[in-house]
Amino acid sequence: MPLTRLGLVVHQGRPAAVAAARAAREWCAEHGVACAELDVWREGVPRRRGQEEAMAAGHPGAVMTFGGDGTFLRGARIAAKDGAAVLGVNVGRVGFLTEITTDQVEAALDVLHRDQAVIEERMVLTLRAARPLAMPADVDQALCYGRGPALPAPTTRPGGAEEPGWGVALDVTAVNDVVFEKLARNRQASVAVYLAGQLLACYSADAVMVATPTGSTAYSFAAGGPVLAPEADAIVFTPVAPHMAFDRSVIAGADEIVAVRVLPHSGRVAVSIDGQLRGVLEPGDWMAAYRAPYRLRLARLAPLQFYRRLRGRFDLADAPAAAIDQSPPLYRPAAPPPDDLAHLRGPWPITG
Repeated sequence: MPLTRLGLVVHQGRPAAVAAARAAREWCAEHGVACAELDVWREGVPRRRGQEEAMAAGHPGAVMTFGGDGTFLRGARIAAKDGAAVLGVNVGRVGFLTEITTDQVEAALDVLHRDQAVIEERMVLTLRAARPLAMPADVDQALCYGRGPALPAPTTRPGGAEEPGWGVALDVTAVNDVVFEKLARNRQASVAVYLAGQLLACYSADAVMVATPTGSTAYSFAAGGPVLAPEADAIVFTPVAPHMAFDRSVIAGADEIVAVRVLPHSGRVAVSIDGQLRGVLEPGDWMAAYRAPYRLRLARLAPLQFYRRLRGRFDLADAPAAAIDQSPPLYRPAAPPPDDLAHLRGPWPITG
């Protein structure tokens, strides 16, 4: 379906992002495409949830973000539950999630308008908890953003719970991860972690996190977690600086639930979703993360070459012992693949 309405999420603190967004608005005006800016910081106005933002913008068919990965996650929050595709313009430093550069904006809009973009679907997480997430009045004294003012978190509104034992369904979407971290420096987060209804271990740690395959290259990776292919369906649990011998990540099935209960003698535990503080858990509280019933739709100009991007973005170095050898070229036979390879995706990766 051709593009008829576009949503823009812009990092207003980056002049290059503002200029690129201006070019997108001009393209929309020339092609008769409705355009609205989303997730704008309005002084004194509470930040809206993703579905509210999408509704106010007339439910755009695509959302384009202008900034780094953080700005992309803002756009993804809005797009995911509304079924819109999201495409990121990289104006940040890493840009692992963003797709194009500022000089490709018009070309990308042409592709979206012709309905020729490659749509890649990714798993995201949602949550249930013992009670609605709340932000204590004194939390700003314990935590602050290192870069100065930041957009406040949208209000987390609970859905209805069928019965008390199932807790409260939270209207939130985690594209990267959910992080449970200690709120005070002098009090560890002591939590019991359950996978698929079975106790894995009780941790005393700086934090524990639950990540998607997309988020496996973010905080989980920095904490020593594994890299998962983004199209995989799985859930990654990673502890951060646990006071115990078992400090490994665990990869759970996509249909399994990862639950965290704050132990009685723990300090308070801050809950961050995609890097944004969303509430605080008290001792005795629990929260469960699990695969959402909807998926994030990423728009791309061409299929993602994930491992090439992984090597480039993280500047992966080859082993010193292998430096004397040059990387051999890939051999791609011209003939169709044999029957035992025909069900696989991607080129034949054997070197010749």
